[in-house]
Amino acid sequence: MTTAEVTRGPGGPVPDPPPQQPPVQGVPPLPGVQQFQSPPPYPQSSGLTGPAAAPTGTAGPAGTAAPAGLGAPAGTADPAGLTGGAESLVGPASSLPGQPAGFSPELARRDIPILHRLVNGHPLVWLDNGATTQKPRQVIEALAGFYGSANSNIHRGAHTMAREATEAFEAGRAAVARFLGAASPDDIVFVRGTTEAINLVAQSWGRANLGPGDDILVPVLEHHSNIVPWQLVAKETRARVVPVPLRPDGRIDLDAYADLLSMRTQLVALSHASNVLGTVPPVREMTALAHRYGAKVLVDGAQAVAHFPVDVQDLDADFYVFSGHKLFAPTGIGALYAKPEVLRGMAPWQGGGNMIESVDFTRTTYAPVPHLLEAGTGHISGVVGLLAALNWLTSFDRDAVTAYETALMAHAQQALSTVPGLELLGSAPDRIGVLTFTLAGHDPAGVAEWLDRDGIAVRAGHHCAQPALAHYGLASAARASLALYNTPEEVDKLVASLQQLQQAG
Repeated sequence: MTTAEVTRGPGGPVPDPPPQQPPVQGVPPLPGVQQFQSPPPYPQSSGLTGPAAAPTGTAGPAGTAAPAGLGAPAGTADPAGLTGGAESLVGPASSLPGQPAGFSPELARRDIPILHRLVNGHPLVWLDNGATTQKPRQVIEALAGFYGSANSNIHRGAHTMAREATEAFEAGRAAVARFLGAASPDDIVFVRGTTEAINLVAQSWGRANLGPGDDILVPVLEHHSNIVPWQLVAKETRARVVPVPLRPDGRIDLDAYADLLSMRTQLVALSHASNVLGTVPPVREMTALAHRYGAKVLVDGAQAVAHFPVDVQDLDADFYVFSGHKLFAPTGIGALYAKPEVLRGMAPWQGGGNMIESVDFTRTTYAPVPHLLEAGTGHISGVVGLLAALNWLTSFDRDAVTAYETALMAHAQQALSTVPGLELLGSAPDRIGVLTFTLAGHDPAGVAEWLDRDGIAVRAGHHCAQPALAHYGLASAARASLALYNTPEEVDKLVASLQQLQQAG
């Protein structure tokens, strides 16, 4: 059976795919994976952000502010071209109401190799960005370049490649600090991702600072990674985890939050953007209120950092965490920011190499933070890839990207409202492009399987946010989540496929 014979859609069968496009340099196509030809480059246009621009951006959602650009610090090496940048070719912005000039998704799409493959005979429509984002060629090439010409362990090495690898690793730390608006690279600890960062804080800071009768406030909105670690440490310390309820529209009930705060509150753990409802809470205001009671605040930025600029000093967060793989970077790398006075008070969570100054059988002395909390060999190539991803993302005008995503979200909400029996969860006014929904008469997993036949990738299940779904009386739902490389046409394909599913019964 040919590809055309198994293709569904209102337009009937599509022709067989064109020949494979050339693979990204150093990245051969996977066996059996079809690719479709990218459209020819758009002509050069004026007035749009170029590849070398260092964005200065203004405030995004929840009053965040954009820090300066992310080039490696002067004097650091860039072995094998690890930093990368966006393509200089630009295209016309998609026509969406309320979207200013300055960004087109084609600026990003031409850099993402996987968006040029076919799935079940259809061009891939990647709407599972809440689970992970796709990687630009600059990140892929940075990883290949590191392993091909600069691979070495870091710190304490006397040879050239050890120095180069160390410089690249520490340039990544400096880039993360600038990206988050931190005062110093020493405020940044590298971890595997958001989950490990929260567990690190729970076990290092939490064990030392929580005790019987203490409260940890956690909104019902949270991902399991921002609930379970606090339950574990609360059990150890005899503290308690106190849920903060939601309003019907998916916003945190701020009146209830204010009532729950007390001198017993030692920590508030909340997300900067919800992975299941897209809600963006007023983090700065909630943090300020918590600080009046002497409580610390941890902010889960996993879903936020790819969508709008973040300034941890402006938020006044005590801890801020994120995962690289949701920021166009490799899996297995992430970062923890902590205020320096808080970080200096944290004890080692794991012991081993890299986090020590000297060891004998009578006494061990430890390295200063952040190395104190980075036992063993870190994910060096992951940091290299994260550095490339940050440089790629911030080569765009981030305010224009945020405006585009906001307009795309509005288009998606309007378009999905035309699907019979579809109900979107949450209607908070401040939110990112997360569209979690149910479809009358269809199991969410069945919806996701149907969409996959059309090459459309969405997520189905509880999204590691069971309390948030239970707020709506649900155990599972389907979720389409947007990123800067998604287009109105892809949203329309999603809607068309869902309408066909309803028509098919």
